[in-house]
Amino acid sequence: MTTQLDRFFFAMSDPTRRAMVERLTGGPATVSELAAPHDMALPSFMRHLKMLEDTGIVQSVKKGRVRTCHIEPAPMIAAQGWLAWQRAVWEGRNDRLAALAEQQEVPDG
Repeated sequence: MTTQLDRFFFAMSDPTRRAMVERLTGGPATVSELAAPHDMALPSFMRHLKMLEDTGIVQSVKKGRVRTCHIEPAPMIAAQGWLAWQRAVWEGRNDRLAALAEQQEVPDG
């Protein structure tokens, strides 16, 4: 699980890849449609796409000369679960710290 999360967060650390994922949350897109807003050569763009495919975030299907990409939710669901767990841990710690601070307050007088 840790390796999958590491790969997910590494893939999502790049703004180009995040933009691709954001675009694909609206529905499937061809590689040309995904690449259009990015100012880079197609081979460079394809390396970003390959990273997303290798981590399982995106899948693509080729029909004839057109490659269409779509999002795969499983890696995001796993990351969301991990983030929710971390949030619960830290909220619990903050709650305990706040309770301790309240116990330690000195009355005005």
